[in-house]
This record gives sequence, structure tokens and C-alpha cells, in this order.
Amino acid sequence: MSLQDQLEAYLTRTGGKPARVHDLYRIPGGASRETYKFDIEVDGARRGMILRRDPTGSLIDTDRRVEFLAFRSFFDKGLPVPEALALEEEGAELERPFFIMGRIDGGKAQSPFTLPPYGEHAATIGEQFFSHLGKIAAADPASLPISEAAPSPALDACWSKELDYWEGVIDEDEEHPQMIVRAAIRRLRRNPPPPAQKLSVVHGDYRTGNFMHDGNGKIIALLDWEMAHIGDPLEDLGWAIEPLWSYREADRVSGMVPREKAIALWEAASGLSVDPAAFAWWELFASVKGAAIWISSAKEYRAGGMKDPVLGLSGWYTARRQDEILAGVLAKLEGLA
Repeated sequence: MSLQDQLEAYLTRTGGKPARVHDLYRIPGGASRETYKFDIEVDGARRGMILRRDPTGSLIDTDRRVEFLAFRSFFDKGLPVPEALALEEEGAELERPFFIMGRIDGGKAQSPFTLPPYGEHAATIGEQFFSHLGKIAAADPASLPISEAAPSPALDACWSKELDYWEGVIDEDEEHPQMIVRAAIRRLRRNPPPPAQKLSVVHGDYRTGNFMHDGNGKIIALLDWEMAHIGDPLEDLGWAIEPLWSYREADRVSGMVPREKAIALWEAASGLSVDPAAFAWWELFASVKGAAIWISSAKEYRAGGMKDPVLGLSGWYTARRQDEILAGVLAKLEGLA
């Protein structure tokens, strides 16, 4: 059976009525899930949906149940998040585990590696972008569905949990010595941050390219929650402000707003404060995390298991750019620049 036939059979069984699938199309990209858009027709009515299915091989080790529950946690809570509809962890009917969510149409996502994409709407989008992130940080994860699947670390263990994980990725995937990122890891371990102010849901990949906007200054969908977990809310802010996403514009983070404005927006929405020393740690960590992802990209691409050209680009250009960023941050922290 084709994937369309399998999907129709599944939706007919679970919905209790004959279902037709139209316009099934795989969306390019994605290192941790296969993503398809389609319409379902039941009793003559059509609705747009998204299928997220586990690939045969994945760049990033993620938990589909946590991702599904992250969408469910923030849908209809004042944030533009698609509705999570169905999760199948065994996945026999579509050959691999999957989940289905509602589709938000009429938007576009910008690549973080193109020219500044937001034009006259940059500031307006930036205000929403960092305010939405602050609202995520403000939420109590214990009251949300994601707490059913994502462990809650101790406040003073958030940093070590994440650093241990991403250092392990580098240990496993590096194919030649990574002197710059190793120096950064040593500094992070010598100078741990203070305990988190609170536990928050951490999106894990909150950045340019992982949301859709309508082209007129409104964010309409926050996407790509596959790296979501519970941890220190400063982790997401550090990742969002990471210079890699700023189109080499030193005066505007993520190509949107000045750094000070971004932090102020986040503080106002979250009700939290940004301690400069703690945030310096999480900013350096963000570059280490990025380096780990690009190191894995290079290994997967060269091994031939995943031949998406984006992986090749990430393992080459993006990795070198990340090294530049890391070296610059380290030089400043060590008083050398």
C-alpha cells in the first residue's frame, strides 16, 4: 500500500467514517522527522493536516511523544501553535511511529541562511517572537501535558544535564579534533551558571526558520518542537539570540531587533530577569550546542545515511561559521578581545 492508502485506512478506522486523503506532499528538509502536508475529506468537508513520521535514520535523537505533548501544551493558550490531534508510538499502520496535527496555512518560514527576510516588518515580528518565547518561559511545566513525558531536572542541574548531553554528541560524532568547541566546553565546566530561576518548557530550537509569518508582520505558527524539554528558560533565549541566526547583522538579533530590546521583551512577557553572568554561560552553551549539531550533520552526510544537501551545508559552511562565533565569544570572555 502507498502511504496515502495507509493514511486513509488509519483515518477511516480512528475517525469511524470513510476518509479520503488529498494532495499528500512531503515537505523538504527536517533532520528528525519526515513531514507531509495533506487534506483530509470526511462527509464532504476538508481540513488541512500535517503528518510527522519518524525517518529511517535521524540526525537528532528526539522523543516524538514529548514533541506531540509540547504542541498540546501550548495550543489554544495565547500562542500560535498547531493543534496536536493523534499520536501513534507503535506506528504499524504507517510503518513507523508518527503523529498528526492541524495545519496552519497562509504563512512562510524564512531560512536563517538567506538575506534578511523580514523587511519593514522586522521589528514587529521581533516583538512577537521574543514575547512569545517569554510566554513559553512563564508557563508552569508541571501544569502542562509535556510533564507527562519530559523529566524535570533540579534547578541546579539544568546546565549540566544539557552540557553532558551535547558533549556526548560531540564525543560520538566528531571525525577530527574540535579544538575550539572543546575549549568552550572546558570554560563552561569551570564556570557553571547559578541555578535556574524556575523550570520552564524549553522549545529547544526556537529561532529564525522555525516559525511562520504571514508576510505582513504577524507570526502565525511556532513550529519544530522536536527538541523540547524542561529546563532553564535562559537556554531558549540564548539559542534565539545566537549570532548564527542574525544574518551577520551585529545590531539586530535574529535579523529582527536590537539585543537589549529582545531581552527586555522576553523579561516583560516571562516575568523573569536576565542575570548577565548566567546568560553569558547560556549564550556560550548555545554555540556549543550548535557546533554539536553541525558536527553530527557532517558525519551523517559523509556516511551516506542521509543525503539532504542541507546536512552537507550544515557540516561545512555552518560549522565553520559556528567556530568563528565560538572563537570570538571565548576571546571576549577570556579578555583577549
